[in-house]
Amino acid sequence: MSPTRLLKRQLDGGLVFCEITNEEDQAYAILSHTWLTDNNEEVSFRDVEAGTGKSKAGWRKIQFCADQAAADGLRYFWIDTCCIDKSSSAELSEAINSMFRWYREAAKCYVYLSDVSAGKHSQSSQLLRPRSFGQSRWFTRGWTLQELLAPRSVEFFSRDCKRLGDKSSLERQIHEITGIPVDAFQGNLSQFSDNERMLWTKNRNTTKEEDQAYCLMGIFNVFLPVLYGEGKIHALERLREAINRRSRSKLATLGTHSKRYTTNLRRKPE
Repeated sequence: MSPTRLLKRQLDGGLVFCEITNEEDQAYAILSHTWLTDNNEEVSFRDVEAGTGKSKAGWRKIQFCADQAAADGLRYFWIDTCCIDKSSSAELSEAINSMFRWYREAAKCYVYLSDVSAGKHSQSSQLLRPRSFGQSRWFTRGWTLQELLAPRSVEFFSRDCKRLGDKSSLERQIHEITGIPVDAFQGNLSQFSDNERMLWTKNRNTTKEEDQAYCLMGIFNVFLPVLYGEGKIHALERLREAINRRSRSKLATLGTHSKRYTTNLRRKPE
């Protein structure tokens, strides 16, 4: 299921929201990025509604996403800075709980690395400067972990909008940077234990302390009410409880299936 609100660029270059119903799921692109230090420079939901925001520093990556989506034949795209009405706590909570799925179901995920310059050889992954790519702030953020793992198609771009490669062509470098097994890049995380997945979060941080837990919900396939103000410790406790409940439920299901299988084996043929 796609996000219920997507962006579309008009002929005059302006942006407009499109409300999408479940019956008309649309192919869309999605942006992965790091937020600006000054959040006031990000283009907000209200900016798009009012038709403003082009003077903000954050407009550059929105323009990039719109251009790249159009180049890939996609009419719609989604960006977290402006597609969520954060004045609505209910909408924010729904978005955070749905975000892993939205990234997974996107036709394309564009990673905009604002602190990486492509140099002269933007088309060859062999000629990337490892220090510049590997030291990008993008690899240190909590939310970008799911944005790396969830989508099928993840393409990396420099701050000058040059394509650096994709998750497949850069998998060896990404593995060396993050320590995440290459097999995890395919999105099937259930083959990895909870402890293994938790190790992937090492050295990643978030601006809001509660997001240390919330950004991992999709990684562990659990859902939580979003309660900003509860603090990191309480949020992580609730995350661990949800993970444990999911694990117990899975074990109980496996036990039931095993019991049925054993019973069937013991039945005498008629």
